[in-house]
Amino acid sequence: MQEILGLVRRCIEDYDMIQQGETVAVGVSGGKDSLLTLAALARLKTFYPKRFEVTALTVDGGTPGMDFAPVGEFCRSLGVEYVRVEVPIYEIVFEERRESNPCSLCAKLRRGALNTAITQRGIRKIALGHHFDDAVETYLMNMLFEGRIGCFQPVTYLSRMDVTQIRPLLYVREKQVRAAANRLRLPIVRNPCPLDGASRRQEVKELIAELEKKYPDLKQKIFGAMQRYPLRGWETSEAAPAGHMENM
Repeated sequence: MQEILGLVRRCIEDYDMIQQGETVAVGVSGGKDSLLTLAALARLKTFYPKRFEVTALTVDGGTPGMDFAPVGEFCRSLGVEYVRVEVPIYEIVFEERRESNPCSLCAKLRRGALNTAITQRGIRKIALGHHFDDAVETYLMNMLFEGRIGCFQPVTYLSRMDVTQIRPLLYVREKQVRAAANRLRLPIVRNPCPLDGASRRQEVKELIAELEKKYPDLKQKIFGAMQRYPLRGWETSEAAPAGHMENM
């Protein structure tokens, strides 16, 4: 956990993610990434120079078979408030709309519900669980499937909602997340979504794994290029203010 905390703290400082006196909501899906983000921020707030509070928030989309009770117990063990918001996302996506590309609509509805839930509680900052590998995969997905160079930003201000998104896990690799989740025995909620493991992201993940057999430092070079280019919003706080405006 010390290694994870070191990487999270460096990312927060590089992109000036947290300010004195803020409350940071953590979007907790029940997966290992968001649970580790929550655990890291709950630990970090006990000694970080800028005092801040942490709240955990889950958008329960109604996917059959998902039980968030263990997440609630975990939050209590961390001394963190836990809020669960029920939104019929599964019903809308799979039963009413029957989308050909359901992942896109599902993600959009979840983001909207999450941002609405925190603003109703007077919170203006939310931490998401995207890590190092997610950033590289998203960058390649945009090039391969959309023909553009781009990625989500470490800090994103959504002017329409007056919400700032931060991604403090960006310096942490997926294998580190997996190892930490096992050591900490995080209460991972298995996702029974019918498309889990069959997305375009999974295709890119497999493509990268194949390329890494020949180029083992591939992901590190891509991530470094994103910072050095620099991709919009990826300049560290030493170079330029982090957090460019972006409408939702």
